[in-house]
Amino acid sequence: MIRMLFIFIVLIIHALPLQAQIKIQEVTSPGGIKAWLVEEHSIPFIALHTGFRGGASLDPADKLGATNLMMALLEEGTGDMDAAAFLRAAEELAADFTFSARRDSLTVSARVLTSNAPEALGLLKRAITEPAFNPAAFERVRQQVLSNLNSEQSDPDAIARKTLNRIAYGTHPYGRPTDGTLETVSALTPEDLRAAHQAGLSRDHLVVGVVGDVTADELGPMLDALLGELPEAGAELPEKTEFGAPGGTEVVELDTPQSVAIWAQKGIDRHHPEFMATYVMMHILGGGGFGSRLTEEVREKRGLTYGVYSYLAALDHSSFAGGGVSSANDRIGEAIEVIRDEWAKMATGGITAEELETAQQYLTGSYPLRFDSNSKIARTLVGMQLDKLPIDYVNTRNDKVNALTLEQVSRAARKLLDPEGLQFVVVGKPVGVTATD
Repeated sequence: MIRMLFIFIVLIIHALPLQAQIKIQEVTSPGGIKAWLVEEHSIPFIALHTGFRGGASLDPADKLGATNLMMALLEEGTGDMDAAAFLRAAEELAADFTFSARRDSLTVSARVLTSNAPEALGLLKRAITEPAFNPAAFERVRQQVLSNLNSEQSDPDAIARKTLNRIAYGTHPYGRPTDGTLETVSALTPEDLRAAHQAGLSRDHLVVGVVGDVTADELGPMLDALLGELPEAGAELPEKTEFGAPGGTEVVELDTPQSVAIWAQKGIDRHHPEFMATYVMMHILGGGGFGSRLTEEVREKRGLTYGVYSYLAALDHSSFAGGGVSSANDRIGEAIEVIRDEWAKMATGGITAEELETAQQYLTGSYPLRFDSNSKIARTLVGMQLDKLPIDYVNTRNDKVNALTLEQVSRAARKLLDPEGLQFVVVGKPVGVTATD
């Protein structure tokens, strides 16, 4: 019965109308834990999302994959409760928990009913503060990770991504695989996971977003009960680093009928005054799917691919502008040349008024879709804090997009885009593509 009520509530949440303004409160618990809260009392449901800065980048060089494996094991039991018992307890409470590890952050999310929130969050607290890491679950999940890593050895996209990271970032944590290697994961022990837990899940790395049927006064004690026993300090965060790829082409031979190519160059910091103009420019270049310049030139006019894209990556400690495409081995070389040409045309010729207007309409019109459920809003609140954005960003972002002028976006293209600085990585058996020294 409780489970059916939870499903019904989720359906209602997705049907709620979007609000013109999202009212965000900053709450500080009695124990000093800060959170951003959006109250929504129309349904008895709470979405809580936590983020921890650092993520898999905190792994020591000889323990790669420890953080990824640690997070995968948080739902595999706590104390004397094994994975099956933990899952059963969550289902009886109609609670839904998720745990994930990314390069720059760890996330723990919960969706719970207001009526049993203390019990549900008490179960979650046990998972994140007292993980069992019992040998049977440890070995079973490790074998799953090793299986994925083994598959990635023949996955062109994974090979390209890891190769580009290594070229661009070398020995910096960004140059290492977040899920580890066959060698490092095989050597991990439960003690390594406990060290990763201590390093990554700490209060000094923590941000919290909450949306739902809870007041600010109620939330403070709830936060202390859930998160107050986490370690006060975790591992030191990585240092800032530049995207260090020299530009050119790296070819990785793989016996496949189609080649995958990804590319990148230096980017722009998330807090740079011209970031928004650069973001819109990259959307016009290759982020908008049909209608973007790259899709028009590479797919529509020449039929070189089913899909091509570009994007702006603003990481916590670096940034880059990149993209990707796949094409037949005998056509990937032409696709790369067209991409490089379009990169140069955008840099020298700027954009048109029509392109800017279309991009503004799309980016502002699609933005509210990020807030069509409590869980999405909670995740956005955490993402804003991780990115160190102001609390009113969600309500001012579209105004910033609409205020951009043709000259501002064209200037962003001139300042950022560097066709000679593009680093390509091609995986496959490309015809006519030569690696550079």
